[in-house]
Amino acid sequence: MTIAQHKVVTIHYKVTEVASGEVIDSSEGGAPMTYLHGAQNIIPGLEQALEGKQPGDEFEVTVAPENAYGEYSDERIQQVPVEAFQGVEKVEPGMAFTAQTEHGPINLIVTEVDETTVTVDANHPLAGKSLKFEVKVESVREASEEEVAHGHVHGEGGHQH
Repeated sequence: MTIAQHKVVTIHYKVTEVASGEVIDSSEGGAPMTYLHGAQNIIPGLEQALEGKQPGDEFEVTVAPENAYGEYSDERIQQVPVEAFQGVEKVEPGMAFTAQTEHGPINLIVTEVDETTVTVDANHPLAGKSLKFEVKVESVREASEEEVAHGHVHGEGGHQH
């Protein structure tokens, strides 16, 4: 069976940041990843590279930032008053928070703290980075109507309701 829209795909993978050579994530020694193809469950560049592949296929693909986690944007860095962190005993660089906005929740990383302001970065940690994926397709199957309707895989390797 070939990978296409509404197929449930199981892959083993290793992802490396191209510039540094650092391994970011890998399923090696663990469970493979299962996702619903065409439901935006994985980054666009990897999903495009998987299109048309079959079980047993192995390949490498380098995904540019615009097809991964986006370009890094200075506009996503803000300074907020330290009072915005009421209830947090000590705010320090590297801490992660989820802020509720009019457009929904966004993840923030604290990058700097002084007496009156906290600098936060809403860029994804991998924004602006090219990523190399080494992939082996383990299996491909038809998605159930419920999986297609929910936009994700159910059962083993997927979401449990």
